[in-house]
Amino acid sequence: MCIAYLALRTHEDWPLFIAANRDEFHARPARPAAPWPDHPHIIAGVDEAAGGTWLGITRQGRFALLTNYRDLRMPGPSNPVSRGELVKSYLTATQSAQDYAGASARDGHLYAGFNLIVGDLQQAWYSGNQTETPHEAQALAPGRYVLSNHLLDTAWPKTERLRTLLDHFPITHLERSINQVYDLLKDTTQADDAELPETGLSLERERLLSSAFIVSPDYGTRCSTVIAVHKSGRAIFSETTYNREGQPIERHDWPWHIGLPD
Repeated sequence: MCIAYLALRTHEDWPLFIAANRDEFHARPARPAAPWPDHPHIIAGVDEAAGGTWLGITRQGRFALLTNYRDLRMPGPSNPVSRGELVKSYLTATQSAQDYAGASARDGHLYAGFNLIVGDLQQAWYSGNQTETPHEAQALAPGRYVLSNHLLDTAWPKTERLRTLLDHFPITHLERSINQVYDLLKDTTQADDAELPETGLSLERERLLSSAFIVSPDYGTRCSTVIAVHKSGRAIFSETTYNREGQPIERHDWPWHIGLPD
């Protein structure tokens, strides 16, 4: 997961809204989002290389999303645990969001750089191992947030563009406008060189990664996901996967209801 927009309890009808792109090497195998056979109350994709996931939700309304923290100049652990386990473990656990976020912050040294948001329909927490207080989790108040490959709400050009696009998007009739959300997530606008972050990559690579939707032969946006929960409990999970040319391969829509028994 490389950019995500999150609206927490900002809309009277939709207490949770997530729109996100996952960027990854095309050679890394993954399964599209679907209910997990061994945990049918969970819907999420699967990273087939390490077994974890990057974004998911349960029938109880527990959700989690993960991004990598990108700075190649910073050392990491010699034998890191897969970051995708952070999302997988939360979705399969019963631990509260607050307790889980705190534990992930305290264990952050076991992982390469990461950002993690976990929550349910009442609360959400942010943790990461590169924050100013890496051993503490932060409670998220109702509001709109954007997370990419730096800290939460870091003002990179692509995070600010996506924030502007989605802050003004009318989600009242979201079921009829998911295609429009996908259109906004496919923003390929690259930042001016003067606005590029410095994360230890070449200038050419920083340019490539500066758009919300990335297209290149070896690395790019692999899928876009829209998750929303209505106050009635009605829920939307929609995912579109893309090929290396940035063209859609398939789309899956998983309508369900938060609170139904497993």
